[in-house]
Order: sequence, then structure tokens, then C-alpha cells
Amino acid sequence: MTVLIAGAGPTGLTLAIDLARRGLAVRIIDKATEFFEGSRGDGLQPRTLEVFDDLGIVDEVIRQGIDGSTVHIHLDGIEVEQRRMREHVEPTPDVPYPNGRMLPQSHTEEILRAKLAEYGVQVELDTAIVGFTQDTTGVVAELSTGETVQATYLVGADGGGSFVRKHLGIAFEGTTDDSIKVLIGDVAADGLDHDKSYWFAKRDNPMEGIVLMPLAGRDQFQLASPIVEEHREPTLEVLQDLMDTYAGPGFAKLRDLTWVTVWRPNVRLAERFRVGRVFIAGDAAHVHPPTGGQGLNTGVQDAYNLGWKLADGREEILATYETERRTNAARVLGISEDLMQKHLDGDESALERGENTRQLDISYRSPSDNSVIASGDRAPDAPLVDASGNNLRLFDLLRGPHFTLLRFTPTTPSTGVHTVDVVRRDASDGNYASPAAFVHFHAKDGDEILIRPDGYLA
Repeated sequence: MTVLIAGAGPTGLTLAIDLARRGLAVRIIDKATEFFEGSRGDGLQPRTLEVFDDLGIVDEVIRQGIDGSTVHIHLDGIEVEQRRMREHVEPTPDVPYPNGRMLPQSHTEEILRAKLAEYGVQVELDTAIVGFTQDTTGVVAELSTGETVQATYLVGADGGGSFVRKHLGIAFEGTTDDSIKVLIGDVAADGLDHDKSYWFAKRDNPMEGIVLMPLAGRDQFQLASPIVEEHREPTLEVLQDLMDTYAGPGFAKLRDLTWVTVWRPNVRLAERFRVGRVFIAGDAAHVHPPTGGQGLNTGVQDAYNLGWKLADGREEILATYETERRTNAARVLGISEDLMQKHLDGDESALERGENTRQLDISYRSPSDNSVIASGDRAPDAPLVDASGNNLRLFDLLRGPHFTLLRFTPTTPSTGVHTVDVVRRDASDGNYASPAAFVHFHAKDGDEILIRPDGYLA
């Protein structure tokens, strides 16, 4: 089996790692001539950290990243309030990463590329897909280099302007609002404390202003501000003018603008996520407002859902990718849109982030299933103790590209499936003591729960 991935952002890289660790042949190409260097999607949600735990990169992500900082709110140049978008939450036995992590997207991609290289796979830059055909046996793709590639599957993770999606003729349903533009850039700011986030606005319109959030591993901030028509070119001078307008002249001097873009509300969802042997994921399938920090994270979840299904290859399994991920992408788009509308309406709650942005509540259960725990729910973590008294976590045993059969106080020998046997107390050879696991899974003696490779109940 060979999988060709078009697009080497977080979605494509996550998928490539998941396939490569299964020993599958994978090629990942990107039309860019050099790797992305901006901050863009710099908020990593707790569920994404769990995925990165499974892929073996979470420690490096946490080491390089920072916690979301307190926002210091200034009106007419005077600090009036300090506020956190989300309060810090202590880890619990079932949720080891309850808080997100802030890390520039370029750093996240660098960590992902390094992990992929451990499997002998490199991103092929300056290589775009320019055409493809498919039949029941595979896909034939034409590359901009003149090469013809035969693959079992093709995955378009090639962004909002996805060639793959367009070539398939998939409608990209949604709206674009050209009346609203937001300038987003990476810039250093003399006079500001890099350990703080800032919101500057006028007292008579406190919800329209400029925000600066520190970037991990750099002396820069990610700056975001609404722009008006006369600010056509996103230059350092324009950013300084916006800074002076909202914070007051001389409050901070901006310098070293290294990345900048102009964002407009463009909220869209692909009508389909798959046609035959060709799939789309990430921004190719859904584009989000930056509010809530959901876009990159939703793409990572797409990849994590798709990887094991491509490896399985059965039609009944492949068909669930679109069913599961499109439904969840639509829900997450709704969360992002709601936050964006609150901001446009001047609602101060737009600065707050609720539980639904952490993506720990993602579930693929049937809407009609009201059980306490059901197929499609996220498998919680739990502390375990082995027969030698060593402490470990259930996530340690789930890690890897396999199904796991979790058996509670089993009375029969284990099968060929990767099995974790759990007892309430006093572990012996071959099992683990974990009273917490019984609680988290609402289990009783004799229960068996099969956990998918992506950490959801089968």
C-alpha cells in the first residue's frame, strides 16, 4: 500500500507519521518552495496534546510551548483589568493534559517533520499535484515535477484552496465576508512584557482593538487587529499606526515583522470528505475563523481518524471517516462562528473559552445512544500499577497503532488482540491494578471494552 499526501501542514504531517509508524509506504508533497515560518495556528488544544502523546512528540511540544498568558486589558492606554481566556486546570487521572499549549505553527510543524524523519520520510517541497485519475485499484497522480505517481490512496491536505477538492468537484459550502478584515502578524514590540498578553482599545468601544499574544521561542508577539480600507498593504508601518491608534502614541515600538496576513471571515465546509480512493482533510475540508483556536486542531483530528482506517482498508471502515469527521467539523465550525459573532457584537464573553474548545468532548457515538459510556466516546486515561509496584498510565499501554482490548477482572485467558487486563487491587503477573479505570469507564467485573487505535471506544 502507498499513500500520497498533498500538503505538509500539521494535518498532512500527522497523517504521514501515523501511516509511517504502521510500516506503510507514504509520500508527502507540498507546493511551497520552503517551510512555513509564521505563527498562524499557535493554539494546541488538550485533545491534540493527547494525539501528540500517542505519536511520541508531546514532551517536545510541551517543552517548546508556553501556557496561555493573562490578558492585560488597556482602555485609552490605561490598564483596567486582567483576564484569562481560560483558567488553568490541574491534571486529573483521566485527563492528563487539561490545558492547551501555545506554540507557533512553524515550530509544531518542525517537531512533526523531525518525528516523520525518524521513519525515513521527508517532505518533498516545490512539488504540487496537478492532476489525478482513479479507479477501483488505486490513484494515478501527476506532479508538477513531471512525475507520475501510482498510489493506493490520495489524501488532499492542501489547504483552503485545495486542488484535490476542486479536482474532485466537491462543493465548499459556506460564506465569505469581505466587509471585515483582520491583520495578523508576527512582530517584536519594545516596551511590552513578553510574559504577558495585551488588549488595547478605546474606552467608548472596548471590543474593537488590537491584541498581542507572546510567541513561544521568540521575542515576538502574534498581533491581530481589524483594519480599514485605507490600510491595504500589511506593512510594519500599518501595524505601528494601529498600535498607536489603540494604545496611544509611544506606548510600544514595533519591529521585526517576519510574517503577516490579512484574514477575512471565510467559514466553509466541504460537502463531502471523500470520493472513492481520494480523501480530503484539514483546511481542504473545512476552514475556520481564528476565534477559539479550532482549525489546526480539527485537522489533526481528521488525520488521526483517517490513518488507521486507511491502514485497515475495508470499505465499511473507510466509509466512517466522512460520517464521523464531517459531523464533528460542522459542530466545531459552529463553536468558532459563535465566538466570532460574539466578538463582532461587542459581547465580552467572546474573550472566554469554554470546555467545548478543548476538543475532549469529541465523540462519534450515535445521537440516539444515551448511555453513560458508548461506542465512539473518547477513552479516558487512568493510573495503573503493575505486579512489581511500578506506576504507569493507561495511555502508555494504548500508545501505538493497534486496537486494545481492556478487560476488567477477566476470568479467561487473553486473545490475540493487544490486551490490557485490569483488576481493582493487588496486581499479579499479566494484569494491572486500577480502581480508577473501573470508575472512568463505568465498568464492572467481567466487562470488556475495545479501544480503537485513535483512542475512541469501538
